[in-house]
Amino acid sequence: MDARINAALRVAAFFLLPLPSFAQQFEVASIKPSAQDAQTQTRAHIDSDPSMVRYSGLSLALYLQMAYRLKNYQIVAPEWMKSTRWDITAKLPAGATAAQVPEMMQALLLERFQMKTHRETRPLPVYALLTDKGGLRMKKSPAEQIDGATQSKSQSVNAAMGGASTTVTYGNGASFTFGDNRLEGRHLPLATIADALSRFADKPVIDKTGVPGNFDFSMEFSPEDFRAMMIRAAIASGNTPPADVLKLLDASSGDTLAAAVEKLGLSLDSRQAPIEVLVIDQALQTPIAN
Repeated sequence: MDARINAALRVAAFFLLPLPSFAQQFEVASIKPSAQDAQTQTRAHIDSDPSMVRYSGLSLALYLQMAYRLKNYQIVAPEWMKSTRWDITAKLPAGATAAQVPEMMQALLLERFQMKTHRETRPLPVYALLTDKGGLRMKKSPAEQIDGATQSKSQSVNAAMGGASTTVTYGNGASFTFGDNRLEGRHLPLATIADALSRFADKPVIDKTGVPGNFDFSMEFSPEDFRAMMIRAAIASGNTPPADVLKLLDASSGDTLAAAVEKLGLSLDSRQAPIEVLVIDQALQTPIAN
């Protein structure tokens, strides 16, 4: 499969679960163009320590998703925001808390890119993730592995490639693996599974199950459907695959995605739903000086 799609999928996978967040206003922050081309980058590295946050190789659209706690389909922005990549390094003020970083990122992006935005609600085509009448056929994760004394206070996101698959770990026993025509998850809530499927499906997946808890799961797909899922993940992460790759979407029926979901005691119901979106009305293509 095209190496650019594999690279984009690694980037997309970082955003299947909420990223760790940390502070009011950054003491100092730097925004620089990423050294890697958006089409050939191999990863988006996210690192944090008690005093700094560092993001590299991410599109402005992805930064907006993090800052406003939104999904990719909730950002209505010019195409350049989905392709141009930026590195951000910022220092947190003393006493900063985890809950404050998204708002600090909002302030940083609005100031440096001179953005003007507004929110509105639009009807969008979605898949509603529902439980079958027969109930879930998924293994519930052992609670002791993710709760109580074993649960860490902070979350880190890491991706590691092994052979033909990539595993993204989120801490507290939660992980997501994709490759070899399979998706596997450990210790993930259904809302996160729906978010993950949104990356790979042809439209957003909204959790409508109302089922609490964390689950382990495994899904298998035909090579054609899995390839199409990877292409959609590349697009969702802000990459534009070449025309010959996009044509491969026509070879996918999507049947094995529906079948894989059904084996878990779930279903995807196509419908429209009112979705709040963030509309970028105006922004500089080059941020003002650091």
